[in-house]
Amino acid sequence: MAAVTEAPKTGMQTLLDAVERVGNRVPHPVMIFVYLIGIIIVLSTLLSLFGAEVSYQAYNPATGEIEPATTAARSLLTVAGIRFMFSGIVQNFMNFNAVGVIIIAMVGVGVAEESGLVKALIRKLVIIAPRWALTYILVFVGILSSIAADAGYLVLIPLAAAAFMSVGRHPLAGLAAAFAAVAAAFLVNILIVPVDGILTEITNDAIRLVNPTLSVDLAANVWFSIGSTLLLTVLIALITEKVIEPRLGTYVGDYQVPGETGMSDDEQRGLRWAGYGFLGVLAFIGLLLLPPGAPLRNPDTGAMIANSPFMNSLIVSIALIFLVAGICYGRGARTMSTTGEAIAAMQKAIGSLAGLILLLLVISQFIAFFNYTNMATLAAVSMATFLQQLNLPTVALLIGFVVAVFFIDLIITAAIAKWAIFAPVFVPLLMQLGVEPEAVLAAYRVGDSPMNAITPLNAYFAMIVTFAIKYQKDAGVGTVIALMLPYVLVLSVVWTGFLAGWYLLGLPWGLG
Repeated sequence: MAAVTEAPKTGMQTLLDAVERVGNRVPHPVMIFVYLIGIIIVLSTLLSLFGAEVSYQAYNPATGEIEPATTAARSLLTVAGIRFMFSGIVQNFMNFNAVGVIIIAMVGVGVAEESGLVKALIRKLVIIAPRWALTYILVFVGILSSIAADAGYLVLIPLAAAAFMSVGRHPLAGLAAAFAAVAAAFLVNILIVPVDGILTEITNDAIRLVNPTLSVDLAANVWFSIGSTLLLTVLIALITEKVIEPRLGTYVGDYQVPGETGMSDDEQRGLRWAGYGFLGVLAFIGLLLLPPGAPLRNPDTGAMIANSPFMNSLIVSIALIFLVAGICYGRGARTMSTTGEAIAAMQKAIGSLAGLILLLLVISQFIAFFNYTNMATLAAVSMATFLQQLNLPTVALLIGFVVAVFFIDLIITAAIAKWAIFAPVFVPLLMQLGVEPEAVLAAYRVGDSPMNAITPLNAYFAMIVTFAIKYQKDAGVGTVIALMLPYVLVLSVVWTGFLAGWYLLGLPWGLG
């Protein structure tokens, strides 16, 4: 009997196999930071032994002047360093404001998800969308779904495939459009989302290495984020209609989409009640913000935006909106009838953060240890000196940073984990070259997102392949990669150019 030989692998399959092999060797994000802490301990000791130090011009908060300063490496294996590591663990974690931000946000978002509000909103928008606008609405909703990432992946993507099929379009095109919107545009939105709070706090920790009196707030990238959302909505929709659908052709599969085609009376009533709750919260916040002397205005200047209690507590307002709207939907749709069920939803949402809280615990120690050693300052000043000698335009540095994040995102997909590594080095570095921290954070948003749609290390990538197999029996990883590559290539180039243009035009990145 002749031996059965496998067909030779294509170049794409070989590349994917290599990515998967490398990815399988990447440890858990918690362990990545444990290893990084070990590296910091060793490097800080070596740098201290060799007397590493840098001299530079720095802001002195006591005098308010820019003055000469010298910073030397500090070893973590000295008596003082060991004391710091052991005695500071609890305080390092408590000082890491990202923990509080994400918990507060999820109190509201958790109720909205558990009551069914998020799912109902997505379904409603798909149902009322005109045929010509369906792609654009699905993409726009997909980008907005980062307010509750699981809802986007678990609800919108399969719903988009079903929606396309219901109007005679190829379901894989709908799946691809929704996946691109949810994954490749993950870090931008027209709303302030929970992950913004964590990214902002990590950014502020990095800023304080250069200027302890400077910080950015939650809305530091809001204008760039809104502009990016509109740009990406159009781009993803056009790629879907002009590239993906013509390539797929007419759907000839035999899969029939199960499930409801409309919304029940309970769901419709729930959405109306959620709308009333939303307007009620807006009115309540307006009473606390709009009148002269209102408690959420700046007590000294009366400003509503600049350094105001409203901006400093924005995450609380967002959580309150989702909490009230979620409860109202639950009562109207009869999915949540008691306060006990609402509290259980909050507990479930906070409980789902256990893995993230553990990761943040380790990240908080990494950042504290890294800052203690002064290695970030040494690296930033040394790199700044080198780059200044090259006389590169700052926009080239921003683009280079974006490209670096592109490649790292293929193997480390967690946005928070990557920013915890990059921020302490690149924020001080680019600040010393005259780039505001808001621009660095905006560049990170561009670099972190597109590759999420093609890396098999995305936690939801295997699920997307499973969705595709429902409609095309022979679909696999290569099928999804082939669908998503046009989005990744176009978004990477155009969005990076959009960032560069925004910077060169001197447009404001956000509020504050």
